[in-house]
Amino acid sequence: MKDLANQNNAAYTSLIASIGTLINEARKRIATSVNTEMVQTYWHVGRYIVEYQQGGKERAGYGDELLKRLSKDLTMKYGEGFNRNNLQYMRRLYLTFPNCTTLSCNLSWSHYQEILKAEDSLEINFYVKECENENWSVRELKRQMKSMLFHRIALSKDKKQVLELAKQGQQIQTPEDILKDPYVLEFTGIPQKEVYLESDLENALISHLENFLLELGKGFAFIKRQYKMQIGTRTFKVDLVFYHHILKCFVLIDLKRGEIEHNDIGQMNMYLNYFKNEECSEGDNPPIGIVLGAYKDKLLMEYATQGLENTLFVSKYQLYLPNREQLQNELEILLEKEENK
Repeated sequence: MKDLANQNNAAYTSLIASIGTLINEARKRIATSVNTEMVQTYWHVGRYIVEYQQGGKERAGYGDELLKRLSKDLTMKYGEGFNRNNLQYMRRLYLTFPNCTTLSCNLSWSHYQEILKAEDSLEINFYVKECENENWSVRELKRQMKSMLFHRIALSKDKKQVLELAKQGQQIQTPEDILKDPYVLEFTGIPQKEVYLESDLENALISHLENFLLELGKGFAFIKRQYKMQIGTRTFKVDLVFYHHILKCFVLIDLKRGEIEHNDIGQMNMYLNYFKNEECSEGDNPPIGIVLGAYKDKLLMEYATQGLENTLFVSKYQLYLPNREQLQNELEILLEKEENK
């Protein structure tokens, strides 16, 4: 009897799990369907507004007055969701994506509201693709846009690569593709001018590991902090070790509170040689090293890394969000230079 009862309990538990899976999948499909319908509806609302304005019934200077009036009447008749700000985004959605078939069924109206805050079409297309590829939540999207992810990646590429970035999102194919300069670590909460130790920064990054992984980018899995290496009679420690599932290799990160020195490069090179010989398994690619500091002398780093067989990068971090206008100007200059070549 006991065995029968256990079998019944196991079968019942399995039944609950199966039904639960069915319900959750159905809810996801319903949510996706609702989001798709909402975005499509708002696109058509935007189209009606634009066509009405372009039909000569409203002069350009009275655009705001139209939206005020429309907001009041639609809210009175259909409830919330039609405030003037929302109507402006609906109008912008149509103007930005004139073909409704290009709208993503994976993005909610909240995603599009955030993305449409960007003014440049390349930037808009990039964030749409990244949201699709990485399944970002609205919160993750907000953080990436505030940290100017598109600009930080784009500035390390030429015009053709920038256009490809906007078309496909970030594609990880080479070690260089994982690098950002600078990394933005504002989520640690450490003020820019505060005196702090490297261990303070390390602790803050581990405490905000989810945000740090988001900043590092796709493919990173955390392995260990203060990874010990016994080399000869001495013990060395690398601050952070990750494994990159796309590139199939270890990624070692050493943190420097101040300026990165040439001896920091030599030390990381030693760590990479150790990992290559002692830690990498069959099928692993050679490890990648990143020395992350608050400052770096580009010429010094160029000479320090020249001729190294290992893949070693030197990058800066910032404890505050970068200046949008400055990065936008730099990107425009880059694209203009490529245009004039």
